[in-house]
Amino acid sequence: MSGTRRKYFGTDGVRGKVGVPPMTPDFVMHLGWAIGKMLSDNGFAGDKVIIGKDTRISCYMLENAIAAGLSAAGMDAHLLGVMPTPGIAYFTRTFHAAAGIVVSASHNVYSDNGVKVFARGGIKLPDEAEQEIERYLEKPMKVVESAQLGKLYRIPEARGRYIEFCKNAVALGLPFEKLKIVVDCANGATYPIAPEVFRELGAQVIVMNAEPNGCNINAGAGSTAPESLQRRVRDEQADAGIAFDGDGDRVVMVDRNGRLRDGDAILYIIAKYRAFKGEQLNNIVGTKMTNLGLERALNRMGIVLHRTDVGDRYVLECMQEIRARVGGENSGHIICLDRNSTGDGIIAALQVLAAMLEMEQPLHELVKDLHMATQVMKNVEVADKTIVNSPAVQQALQQATEKLGDAGRILLRPSGTEPKIRVMAEGSDEARLHAIVEELAAVISRED
Repeated sequence: MSGTRRKYFGTDGVRGKVGVPPMTPDFVMHLGWAIGKMLSDNGFAGDKVIIGKDTRISCYMLENAIAAGLSAAGMDAHLLGVMPTPGIAYFTRTFHAAAGIVVSASHNVYSDNGVKVFARGGIKLPDEAEQEIERYLEKPMKVVESAQLGKLYRIPEARGRYIEFCKNAVALGLPFEKLKIVVDCANGATYPIAPEVFRELGAQVIVMNAEPNGCNINAGAGSTAPESLQRRVRDEQADAGIAFDGDGDRVVMVDRNGRLRDGDAILYIIAKYRAFKGEQLNNIVGTKMTNLGLERALNRMGIVLHRTDVGDRYVLECMQEIRARVGGENSGHIICLDRNSTGDGIIAALQVLAAMLEMEQPLHELVKDLHMATQVMKNVEVADKTIVNSPAVQQALQQATEKLGDAGRILLRPSGTEPKIRVMAEGSDEARLHAIVEELAAVISRED
């Protein structure tokens, strides 16, 4: 369903600059109503909806707008406050809520915000449901009778409950006290939770970027800007560094030498750890951007890598279809369906730390036999992203693919959020890859 066209919903909900349509209070209230109407008309009339948010200043305004819209549709809203996205999925599932709503723009700058929705059970809303919501958005809001208006509740114990849930994702009795870790919370939703999880398990924790002011989320911090974490890990002689994005569904890690380990490396470690524990993983799900080196390493372990379109929703759909337990993206979305129903940065990091402790290897040793292929990528700005399907571009792609042969692979991918086409070549000969990327980029620019 990745090709389904939607007006407002992108690869991860509705997102945009605050104050500019669609990210305005009136639209977001209308969106809350549309979500409520969709739920009500599908058998959940009067049911509860979970709402959580990250630390952006606009979240106060937008969570109230969402709640007002839900109330107008006759749905009760349960507010969690600041909570990582996977925490909202968890509470949607455990509260048996009709849906969960996240007010967040993930790794984007603070002046952006967004709304993403979990279906009952804490899984990403399917494309068909998003299309149904968009149909309601084309209709004027009609408020239910006063006696049927939804109520608003707060769940003050939510943070403590989610901390316990995360702690229970690893085996009891592991010697976390042996670990010294640096945690970068990106001034985002993990700041009141992640450090406590690791501390309560016994680790020595050094915290970075855990003082949100509404405007500093992701600002030179977290998984999209890990350079300061890399330096801090080396300076502190820590065993590992952990960096989350603004809403906590992504994680990247840093080894004791300060080297960055992305989502592909984390997937590999989890696969090795599961094998060490005697668990058979036949399939792991990645995306078109998953490194060829990971695919080859998994194949050596007898594990088949299945690729999907970019976006954790598509990874999840494939995982459910083939009944895979582990999947993710190189950006750091790691999904372990036997732990949570969506990507969970804290739980993914815990599995890596558990692997270090139980396998008695430092982080860099756990990936020493993972040989990543070189990736060269260029973003080409275009007026029309469908140009990627033009005969000239496709012919150039075929010729480049034949030229590269078994030495690597090439990917042309329209961006889901920007007017760009991403040109990627992967292999071992960097100079050759650069030449291929530049040639294809030139063809795209000429055709646009």
